[in-house]
Parts: sequence; C-alpha cells; structure tokens
Amino acid sequence: MSQHDAEQPALLDSPAPSSAALPVGSAGADPIATVLLESGVAHLDRPFDYAVPADLDEQVMAGARVKVLFSGREMTGWVLQRSATTEAHRLALIRKVVTPLPLLAPEALDLCSRVAERYAGVTADVIRAAVPQRVARVEKEFAGHSAPATASKPERSGPREAMLALKSYGPQGWPQLVVSAVQETWQAGGGAVVVLPDQRDVDQILPLLEAELGAEAVAALSASMGPTPRYRNYLRLRFGQVQVAVGTRSAVFAPVAGLSRIIVVDDDDPSHQEPRAPYQHTREVALLRSVATGAGIQFISTHRSLEVQRLVERGWLTERVSERSTRNSAAPLVTASSDSYQQERDPDARRARLPQVAYRTAREGLQRGPVLIQVGRAGFIPAVRCQRCRSRQECPECHGPLTLPGHFEQSDTLRCRWCGLHQRGHHCAECGNGSFRAGAVGADRTAQELGRAFPNIPVISSTGDHPVAEVRDRPALVISTPGVEPAAQSGYAAALLLDGDAQLSREGLDVPRRVLARWFRAASLVRPRGEQGAVVVTAEDPELTGALVRWDPAGYARRELYRRLELNLPPAVRMLSITGHPAEAEPLLRQIRLPAGLDWVGPAPAEQDAQRWLLFFGFAQAAELIAEVSRVRRSGSAQHSGSGRALRIAVDDTTALQV
Repeated sequence: MSQHDAEQPALLDSPAPSSAALPVGSAGADPIATVLLESGVAHLDRPFDYAVPADLDEQVMAGARVKVLFSGREMTGWVLQRSATTEAHRLALIRKVVTPLPLLAPEALDLCSRVAERYAGVTADVIRAAVPQRVARVEKEFAGHSAPATASKPERSGPREAMLALKSYGPQGWPQLVVSAVQETWQAGGGAVVVLPDQRDVDQILPLLEAELGAEAVAALSASMGPTPRYRNYLRLRFGQVQVAVGTRSAVFAPVAGLSRIIVVDDDDPSHQEPRAPYQHTREVALLRSVATGAGIQFISTHRSLEVQRLVERGWLTERVSERSTRNSAAPLVTASSDSYQQERDPDARRARLPQVAYRTAREGLQRGPVLIQVGRAGFIPAVRCQRCRSRQECPECHGPLTLPGHFEQSDTLRCRWCGLHQRGHHCAECGNGSFRAGAVGADRTAQELGRAFPNIPVISSTGDHPVAEVRDRPALVISTPGVEPAAQSGYAAALLLDGDAQLSREGLDVPRRVLARWFRAASLVRPRGEQGAVVVTAEDPELTGALVRWDPAGYARRELYRRLELNLPPAVRMLSITGHPAEAEPLLRQIRLPAGLDWVGPAPAEQDAQRWLLFFGFAQAAELIAEVSRVRRSGSAQHSGSGRALRIAVDDTTALQV
C-alpha cells in the first residue's frame, strides 16, 4: 500500500469490514473521529472517518476544527463525534488541531444541515455563516472552559407570533416590544436571539437591552463590529456566559444555551437575505431552528411580509394586532396627494414633485418639530434623460446610467454611476441631441430645493453613504433615502414620502410591497394624529396608498397573498431559480427529474451573458424536488463534470423575478 493510498480518508458508507487497522500512534479510547470537510464541493458534503493521534487525544473533541489530508491536499474540517469503531478499510491520522475549543455545538450542526437541505446547498457553506472568523488570541481567554450540555427538545413549543408594531419610537415602538419580550424570557431563565436588519438597528436596541439586563447579559454579533469582539462574544455565548444574542443576519445561528425565544425584526428587509451560497434567509433559518428546538418565535415589524402572512393564514403563527381604534390613535394622519379631493384642490398635483398639500404639511410641521422627507435615491440628479426624445442616457464606455453631479449643475458634463468617468459634451445616442433633463431627483438636489423653499431652517441629509443616527427635537428638514431615516426622540412632526411613482416604476414582482414597507417604516417615525402628526404620500397607486391611509399592512398582505395564490406565484408557492451560462446550466437541467406536471420557465436573460430558468412548485413537492436537485449536483461534482459548480442555484429567492 502506497503512502498516498494510506492517507486517503474513509467514507462512512463504504462497503468495508466492521473494523480497521488503526495507524501507528492512534489514541487508545474512541480513536475514530468523524469529520465534515470545509468544502463547497457538493459531493464532499458528507462525513469522513479519520484516526485520532494519541498526542492530540484531549484536543480532538466534537465541535473542534482540525486539519486533515484529503486526496493528497490538506484541508480543514469540523469534528462531529468520536467513536470506537469504523466501517472503513483504512484511516489517515488527523494532522493538526486548529481550534481545540468545541466551537460547533450539535444543535448548530443540525441547524446548518437543515438549512443546507432546504436550500439545496452545502453544509460547510452554511457553517461559514454561522461561525465567525477565528481570532487565536481570544481563544486563550476560554481555555479550560466547558460548553453547556445540549438541552433536549422541550415537549411544547414557545409562543409563535406575528406582531405589528404601531411605532418605531417610544413605548409603542418595536424597540420596546423587543426589550419586553427579551426581558420576559430572561427573567424566566431562558435564552433569546434577536436578529435585526442592519447595524443601525443593533446600535439602537443594544443600549436598551443592556440598560434592562446589564451589559454582561447581552452579546452582540454583527460583521461591522470587527472580528475580535465578534469572536469573543460568540465564545461567550457558546460557553454559556451569556444567554441573550443581538445582531444582524448571522446572529440567527448564535449558540445560545437554553434558547427559549427567537425574535426577527423586519423579516421583509432585503438585508436578511444571505448574499453567498446557499442564499439562506433569516426568516426561514429562524423557523427551522424554532421547529428543531421548540423555541418560541416572534416576527416584529411595522408592516407585514407575505411570507409571515401565509403562516398566519395557515394558523401556524398567532397574529398579535392591536384593535383598530388603538391603531388609528397611534397612527399619524396620512394623506395621499393623488386622491380626488386633493386633485380638485390642486390640479397640478400629478405633475408637481412637491404638491401643495405636501408643502403645506411641511410648513405646518416645522412649527412643531423636525420634518422627514423620504426620497427614492441619493445623489443630485441620479438619472438623466434626453430633452428631445426622453430616452435614458447611458455611458458610452460601460452602458451605466449617466448622472448630473451637483458641482456640475451648470455645465454639460455628465458622470457615470458605474465606472465614474466624466462625459463632457455628451450627445444622445438615439437622436443626437445635446440637452438633457432630470430623469430622477436625488437627496442632494431635494435638500437644495427645500433649503431654498424654507430659508433659515436647518437641512439634514441622511443617505447610505452618510447616514445620520438621530436628530434633535427641534424644527429641521431631514432628507433621507429609504432605510436610513434618523430617529427622532419624540417622533417627527410630519413626513413627506416623495418619488413614490418613480420607485414603483422599477420592474420586479416584489417592488410594490417593498415600497409599501418603506412607507410604513418612515410613517411609523411620525407622531400620532392626536399630536398633529401628518404624513403625505405622493403616488398614484390607490391600493398601496389606501393601505397606508387606513394603516392596514396586514390587510394588504392578505389580499396580495391570495392574489399570488391565484397566479401561482411565490410565496404562495415555492420557487427554484438557476442562473448561469447555458453551456453549464442545460446539462444540469436535463438531468433533473421533475415531478409530473412541472416544467421549467425560461430561459430569460439575466446579468451579463447569463440566462435564468425558473421552476414553480407546491410546498408538498418541495422536499422531493430539492433533494433531486442536490442529487444531480453531487453526481456531477463527483464525476468532475462541474455540474452546477458555476451556477447560481437559489430557492425562494424572489429577486430572480426582477427584470
């Protein structure tokens, strides 16, 4: 037997004798370690057996990270368990222990496996999102600590609720709902996980929880906090020093001991979607974890996602919504500039970006406090159209959108948003005209215009590049793009939701509900109508503006969900999308055995030279179909055909329906 053959790992399912000759120097007790390789290759997503060296006996434990030799190449992997026997013909020794600490709890491994199975992915890819980047010096602080024992699944699940927050500030705000739920769980001796859309939300909720529970009782987990504090907090949770985890997307995997409640805030926010394979969503991971552990789950938001509404309609989630009278008293007075009454009073409202009712509401609001103006885009003039033919202008170099930067307002120089090149003396490619008009107005131009309309009033701009966390409770114009609206301690006196039609004109199945969610989030920052809080929305869509005027996000979600059911569209049904080059995708598509009655939709053009295929199927067919896709991926990978390796295979990713 050659040295290369002797160092090959053994497959657990290989038809081999009940025991194997162990390499010289193996450990005495439980000398076999089952290892899951850290590899994104589909056919390697299964455990392998290795021998434990005697000198590493105490360090090789379940959950530890090790290095092994696989096919002549050194790879890292996770120890799943130790055992006394193996079915393998021959074994290779573990070469090194990277981390002797039991980083990966059995519950976490089970959850990662379930997520990979649901999304037709690879377990190692999910573990990469669950376990933060290692910092060796931090591990010394936890040497000798033992992880808490894995609790058995409780006989009964905790509460499973869909909650609508009336406000985004104050006693009725979603932050206070989160604090109250965590405090209740913590006082009962249970652990809690709170998952938020972005770091701004973490910065808002963390001080509140620390004030109630103590700084040592809460651990934050988010990418923006840096690898060292993040890894330290992960280990504090893993070793049972902390029972409350708060963070962004990956915090849903936090190793909380005695987990009793999972809270997901704004589950419809795009930030909850993992951008790396297998593209899991926080909401679905939380649901899988709740089912597996028996922990309660709560979805808290100022609006209602269709996915959560489907679970409410099926009775799996209990709906917690205040009485209509309570909702009405907490909501601001909402006016749609497109309604018939406003149109009669202001015939030019359809053409004006700032109708009379919006201007009047802002002027009156500034007498009482800050006024929020939500605009669709950042920048000065982020899109330019030809003055003659109205065609959108593109960069001649990269075909990206041309914009008019603020400092070039009086010149003929345009700038590409993609490549950054300046185009002096640009002419329209369609008609040759050299004069242009604004195709869209950004936050910077809006701030300039309103600053002129309301002299001597401070103007504050908050965008993704330059976000503002909080504004004072005094008159000011706060111009913000969606998602980065600053908090006002006592709420805004008024809000103007501009550019609604421009936002709704974008192509995509989920554009309307995303825009409505932005409106509800912004409007929830405004004082109630009893305190003269007012909101004006400028959009033509009567269904969306009507839902905001009535302050009825659940009603809209219910109607839209049943409409999707009639049209056989997600989330009323499940969806699989495959995106890539036809030469790579078509062989895989031919190998997938579809259930009777199902067929692929496509191909349709996607980004660059790629194409996209879609498959819609029922929930009852999901397990069988996704397992078939995983089988084909593993088979092609094992045959070194590359089947599926260069493709984007995503489950229930509705961004694939955007044009």
